[in-house]
Amino acid sequence: MGGGSGGHVTPVLAVINELNTLDPDLRVSFICDKAFESQSRGLMEHAAVKVKIYTVMAGKLRRYHGIPLWKQLFDLPTVFKNIHDVFKVIVGTVQSYLLLSRLNPDVVFAKGGYVCLPVGIAARVKGIPLVIHDSDTRPGLTNKILSRWAARIGTGAPLQNYSYPKDISKYVGVPIHEEFHPFDQKEQHAAKEMLGISDLTKPLVVVTGGGLGAKSINDAVVEIAPDLLKSGVALYHITGKRHYKSLESKAPKHADYHLVQFVYKDMAQVLGAADIVIARGSATFLQELAALQKAVIVIPAEHLSDQVKNAAVFEQAEAAVVLSDATITRRPAALLDAIEQLVSEPAEAHHIAAQLHTFARPHAAADVAALIVETAASRKKSVENGSEPF
Repeated sequence: MGGGSGGHVTPVLAVINELNTLDPDLRVSFICDKAFESQSRGLMEHAAVKVKIYTVMAGKLRRYHGIPLWKQLFDLPTVFKNIHDVFKVIVGTVQSYLLLSRLNPDVVFAKGGYVCLPVGIAARVKGIPLVIHDSDTRPGLTNKILSRWAARIGTGAPLQNYSYPKDISKYVGVPIHEEFHPFDQKEQHAAKEMLGISDLTKPLVVVTGGGLGAKSINDAVVEIAPDLLKSGVALYHITGKRHYKSLESKAPKHADYHLVQFVYKDMAQVLGAADIVIARGSATFLQELAALQKAVIVIPAEHLSDQVKNAAVFEQAEAAVVLSDATITRRPAALLDAIEQLVSEPAEAHHIAAQLHTFARPHAAADVAALIVETAASRKKSVENGSEPF
């Protein structure tokens, strides 16, 4: 199960495809929240085996990074939403129990997102072994809870970033598709041509703020775009569905400025074409960039503490340039300076890309699949011996 964002679903797809190579009798069901059902169905169409999709009710605890707890407690609309979502978790747990009773799985794999909580609780009650994976360097509340009952835990970052039990945890990286790999010059030029970049020698900056987009990034990029274009930089700006129309009239009308609402396919090619990528701090997305070995400017969503922590870890390793929403909102030129610094100092950009590449784990999907298979085998052996450790 997984949901809430593509970062909690696309890794599952990679793991399913690896599991299919290990077990010819594999049967898979995927459980997500209703809000991410359509995206999940679209993604799971690319699985190597037929995947049945189910939804359960789920709720989340709204906590916001950088806002004092006392202020959050006096934010009555948010408090009432949290109380309402407690009941959604209870209903979702009952739904999950009935669903797992019907499906009778050997293993439940939790990739992340608040939808995993009711399913994980139901798995615990039914004695079904639970394998969890945590992409972020800062564990989320759901995974913190489920880790108490997990048989195995895979992590996206080195184990020192987590408080999980070391005897059941393994640093595997974040499962991604094999098409994310370092592009040689020929592959990069072909990718630039695919995007409609006319001068293949120009530095290309790819900008993305996630599926819905990021207003702070979009506004800053539109403001600095004329200066970048004047300096000979090409831009491929993925605005996100929410912001595209409002930016159409503001964006420069220039052959080297490409305004795109959303990328539905070939994201590896889009990112592979880039010389520099500007992005949020999603752990899965950063892992894809690590595999591609790209110089990246990370602007984490300021209210998401997991993204802030992810960015800090990469910055400390000299694997990313990190800016804040507040900085680029107050002074968009800060983003311009960061881009021009990487463009004018190729050695620095290469160093950042190389450091980021050290985080790449090309075998992450296979390693997570192995954890799942080992857990299933352990359960089978226990059942045959008349015991049930889970």
